[in-house]
Amino acid sequence: MTFVSFVLKKMKHLYSAPSIDDLIRLLKAWRFWVLAAGIGALLGAVLYVTLPPPYRARATVLVDFNLEQAWPQDTDRQQFYYLEREARKLEEIAWSDAVMRAVEEADGHATVDALRDHVLHLSQPAQGGWHFYAEDSDPERAQALASAWAQTFADAARENIAASQGLNSFIEITVTQASGLPTARSRPVSAYMLAGTALASFLAAFWSLFFAFERPRQPGSSKRKSASKANRQKSKSASKANQQESKSAR
Repeated sequence: MTFVSFVLKKMKHLYSAPSIDDLIRLLKAWRFWVLAAGIGALLGAVLYVTLPPPYRARATVLVDFNLEQAWPQDTDRQQFYYLEREARKLEEIAWSDAVMRAVEEADGHATVDALRDHVLHLSQPAQGGWHFYAEDSDPERAQALASAWAQTFADAARENIAASQGLNSFIEITVTQASGLPTARSRPVSAYMLAGTALASFLAAFWSLFFAFERPRQPGSSKRKSASKANRQKSKSASKANQQESKSAR
């Protein structure tokens, strides 16, 4: 059997129906799975060290909608719509052109498009703490971006409330964390190791199912095996006959 025909034979498994033999083949290759998972985790850790993710800094702004004062006699449903409407307005202010340009001027390097697409991230808006994230390879620059964004957002929201330009007058905006911001890598090393383990395990399973090479049989190997088997049977029969002759002679 040539190498090409052997590969074509193995490729036929891609179009064959699944069977119990496939499961048995996977279970027999558990050592290969463990080895592949360990190598994948190691490669993920190496990738994290060589190409680390950017730093992420977080600033916090406290948003209080004061429901008890804004809607003292309305139902929970009306209060829910009020929260959703005002939260969307605040979110639009956070990503508005004026706020982005102010952050761009404070930074002096990033563009508005880059800030919106890659650098800045806003947590799920709700009543309470709004988290403003900024990512950069330099932790100090990430802290400066997050702090500038949070402070600019708070100033813009207060101006909107004071001028009665859309936001409810009972909303209170307070910057609670804009200096000494917590900063860490945007993704932990465990995420890289988990991704490497999952990818390596998948490749190991795929290889075990479809491309687990066996040693090709040499031409005439089956004939030699049958001949050796026949010789062993003849030797066994001859030994039995010799034993019977010796017993009869006694």
